[in-house]
Amino acid sequence: MKAHTRIKESWGDKLFLFGVYLFLVIILVVVLYPLVYIVSSSFSSPRAVVSGSVWLLPVEPSLAGYKAIFNNPQILTGYANSIFYTFFGVLINVSLTVMLAYPLSKPTFFGRGLMMVIIVITMMFSGGLIPYYLTVKALGLLDTRWAMLLPGALAVWQVIIARTFFQSTIPKELGEAAELDGCSDIGFLWRVVLPLSKPIIAVLVLMYAVGHWNAYFEALIFLKSPDLYPLQIILRNILILNSIDASMMVDANQMVARQGLRDLLKYSLIIVATVPVLAIYPFAQKYFVKGIMIGSLKG
Repeated sequence: MKAHTRIKESWGDKLFLFGVYLFLVIILVVVLYPLVYIVSSSFSSPRAVVSGSVWLLPVEPSLAGYKAIFNNPQILTGYANSIFYTFFGVLINVSLTVMLAYPLSKPTFFGRGLMMVIIVITMMFSGGLIPYYLTVKALGLLDTRWAMLLPGALAVWQVIIARTFFQSTIPKELGEAAELDGCSDIGFLWRVVLPLSKPIIAVLVLMYAVGHWNAYFEALIFLKSPDLYPLQIILRNILILNSIDASMMVDANQMVARQGLRDLLKYSLIIVATVPVLAIYPFAQKYFVKGIMIGSLKG
């Protein structure tokens, strides 16, 4: 039995590896530090945030920012609206995507080539913002919750990924066997295809959920009532427009100065808005990696 021989690395190779590791560490610090700073600032006191005392760890630990957030009805309404748009938006998106992608994956589906060309054209070209707005207005969706759900109910890229997954994963023999047993197409889709398609469904759910949770542009142009605003619009108003009414906070004038409360709310609200997406991803990661690889590389 031969002993394994280890190739001796030259000084040039060691220097190169050291440079690669150093570069990766620098990138890690550049990416990670802003996140650490935001988290630390959100748990610090308003005075420490305003004075710039926070740089790594929380200074004068405090939950004042989070208390102010959950005492602000506007922020709570935006949070509830984002949950509503995300849940029902994902339900509509995934349902329509599967209903379109599965027939397109069947070789016997008449006209699927022409339909795919038409679908891909919509991904390449668009009518522009003004026709988009006029279409939504003509449909009577302005200033309604449907304006956040229906205009973007289907994404071409997700349809292509799902169609490729069905083509490469679902054996045609299963369909033939189900047909011999008298199973309808809808029954085969519900009882066989969907249980075997958990990875791609997880991919679709995660993609659509992140899109709905972070959506603000549609709300900006289609919604006028503050009661319908999603959380991202509230966050935008605080971060960009710097509009927050300190009188809406419990004991705000006694707690901190107006500017200190604003700065603290920025960091706290960023954390509150990011937590749901970070909480979902670990549970969907296994299916996400498998589904995105199969759906994008094969076929």
